[in-house]
Amino acid sequence: MARTALVTGGTRGIGASISKELKAAGYQVAATFAGNEEAAAAFTAETGIHTYKWNVASYDESKAGIEKVEAELGPIDTVVANAGITRDAPFHKMTPEQWNEVIGTNLTGVFNTIHPIWPGMRERKFGRVIVISSINGQKGQFAQANYAATKAGDLGIVKSLAQEGARYGITANAICPGYIATEMVMAVPEKVRDSIIAQIPTGRLGEPEEIARCVRFLADEDAAFLNGSTISANGGQFFV
Repeated sequence: MARTALVTGGTRGIGASISKELKAAGYQVAATFAGNEEAAAAFTAETGIHTYKWNVASYDESKAGIEKVEAELGPIDTVVANAGITRDAPFHKMTPEQWNEVIGTNLTGVFNTIHPIWPGMRERKFGRVIVISSINGQKGQFAQANYAATKAGDLGIVKSLAQEGARYGITANAICPGYIATEMVMAVPEKVRDSIIAQIPTGRLGEPEEIARCVRFLADEDAAFLNGSTISANGGQFFV
């Protein structure tokens, strides 16, 4: 029987590539989205992947959504916490609303996504937890104190869950993408994009599929000894 994977923010960008990669690997995939119903419907029509709408910043919505996924697709064995937002501003101009929105989705949202699934993983003695962090959680970034704080916090969650889950056959790992050729990055002015690429030793942006292949590796049953680790997929731009 195919294992079931949940990918938050799984209908667009990196998340969409992750959802497709896991489906190709034989998983039953549930992809969540927050608001763009048109994009989600198009994604399902293209891929056949089940989509579910909820706000990961809400524990109650997440719990109810996860219960629906498990009722329809079976117990979730693999969870990819990918959903994230940005509300960029220099720190002296950042508002409490900008801070709280990003914390709610990118950090609390990871808790809300994993916590309802965790007991079942412990009972079944198997689980794969994969959190999509960011290069900016490793090195910081101008005008992203909120985003960088959440992505650094995500790494702390992973390291803690790795220790708690190991005896139950659960692994928890993170991926820190660098600059990836998503719709958002490709929409920035060409000069800005060129300045970003100039900082990447490989001389190009990453592709969403390259992050998806990292997820597929970490989700595999054969990756059982890789636990509490961070894969830095950034073209050599930053080393930890």
